[in-house]
Amino acid sequence: MTPDANTIASILGTVATGGLAAWAARSAKRSKPQERRDDFTTVTARMDKDIERLERRVGQQEQDLAEQQDQITGQGAAISWLVVDRRSLVSTIRTAGLKPPVPRPIPDRARPFLDHVEL
Repeated sequence: MTPDANTIASILGTVATGGLAAWAARSAKRSKPQERRDDFTTVTARMDKDIERLERRVGQQEQDLAEQQDQITGQGAAISWLVVDRRSLVSTIRTAGLKPPVPRPIPDRARPFLDHVEL
């Protein structure tokens, strides 16, 4: 049995269609530069998110630092006021002709912070 012209044409058409479909599928595949570009975009977006998160953390830490500085400044003012008030009380007691009580020893933990204060 010999194939007729229609069968041969149909086989050749099928093979050609299959070949063209394979070529189109290969062409539609993403190339390496396209994949690198997409990877770069993904990494860049992730880095942008990380940078924004770090900027928020730095901003929060700067705010915390400012609050701590205010607190330390207030504590220093309070200590200075207490020292001046203590001197005033001792002076008032001596002016009245009385003997002021013996001052309590300064704790070792507080001594470094009171170096500039004369007790």
